[in-house]
Amino acid sequence: MNTTRSLRLCALLCVLTMVTIGCATTTPPSAAVELVWATGKFSADGSAREIVALWNEQHPDGPRVRVEALLGGADEQRQLLAVEMNAGLSTFDVLDLDVIWTGEFAEQGWLLDLDDLRPEIEAVTLPTPLSTAVWNDTLWAAPYTTEAGLLYYRADLISTPPTSWSELAKIGKRIAAQQGIAPLVADGKQYEGLTVQYLEYLWGAGGKLLSTDNRSVALEQDPAQQAAEFMRTAYQNSIYAPGFDTMDLEDAQDTFQSGGAVFMRSWPYAFQKMNGPDPDPFSDVVGKVGIAPLPTFDGNGTTPALGGHNVAVSRYSDNPDDAVEFVEFVATSPDVQRMIAQRYSLAPTLRSTYEDLADDPMMTLLARVLPHARPRPPSPEWPSLSEEIQQQVFTAYTGKQDPAQAVNDLRSVLASTTESR
Repeated sequence: MNTTRSLRLCALLCVLTMVTIGCATTTPPSAAVELVWATGKFSADGSAREIVALWNEQHPDGPRVRVEALLGGADEQRQLLAVEMNAGLSTFDVLDLDVIWTGEFAEQGWLLDLDDLRPEIEAVTLPTPLSTAVWNDTLWAAPYTTEAGLLYYRADLISTPPTSWSELAKIGKRIAAQQGIAPLVADGKQYEGLTVQYLEYLWGAGGKLLSTDNRSVALEQDPAQQAAEFMRTAYQNSIYAPGFDTMDLEDAQDTFQSGGAVFMRSWPYAFQKMNGPDPDPFSDVVGKVGIAPLPTFDGNGTTPALGGHNVAVSRYSDNPDDAVEFVEFVATSPDVQRMIAQRYSLAPTLRSTYEDLADDPMMTLLARVLPHARPRPPSPEWPSLSEEIQQQVFTAYTGKQDPAQAVNDLRSVLASTTESR
């Protein structure tokens, strides 16, 4: 009896083993893989969520992708990613990088190089966004959204947007006095957004921060001081909305969409939320928003800052090949690019998307503006350089330091940083 039971048990175990093996061989290996895409909360709640849904639908056999939202603003998100990468953790497979982080993350050895994808990505991508994904002649990320600073204005209050900053201040003050609102709202708190603001004024005055190769200082006194003094005058004379010195992008948008300002400096994404087919229910300016290039000081051209996001693969990913495949999809899929443009007014990076959406006013404006957009220096030292710019500009425009002295101090810091490389 014991022998019979043992034989039956062995037979049963053999059958179970064969069934298990059979099941394993019929399951696609990638189906069990889950990639984690780390991105900001704004993206995780919107465009990234839809991109992932589109990928998962089109790839039923896997790998599956899940979005992980990073809390806080851009500075806090960068710090969190830096901690994860510095510890060599494999928590995240795909990283959503602000365009100014490429050099730092590549230099630290945190990214997988994507040079194998370079021919395909170069063939379809706008050259300016592409430049933000390259460091030391190597492609470290794939551009999937780009941005340029834009001027928003109340089209129900003015018919023609200004082309110079002095004209904007004059028109803004006059209409603001009539309407009981502020002339201009923007994000002036001491963070990366303030650096962007100052650079747009600096470039609009004909100035530069660093040389073309980013190896020497090019900050001339006159344009640099003109930019700082304009900000100080705008702050002191209430051209900027109340609270400018503590505002971030969302604060500025809340002010404008509640009808509290004539003009706003922001990025393309703000348009759909305020004025699109499915706007924020709290927007009081639906049907009243115009968009235009940012002014300059002499009224000629436009010199907006280039923004946007790139997707990169963590060097510590447990599934690098699958992650690279997903990055390729995000950066080169026409479906993805049309979706982010039409639903979120994010500027696409594929040249073909601008041709497909030529009737869209935002895409038409961006096609005009993006060729003139300027990137911030793609330097690994950029976070510390930006912090110094923020500090000097903030003290200058709030009246705590003379603008001329602030420019001198900034030039000294830039020189010491570039010379120490």
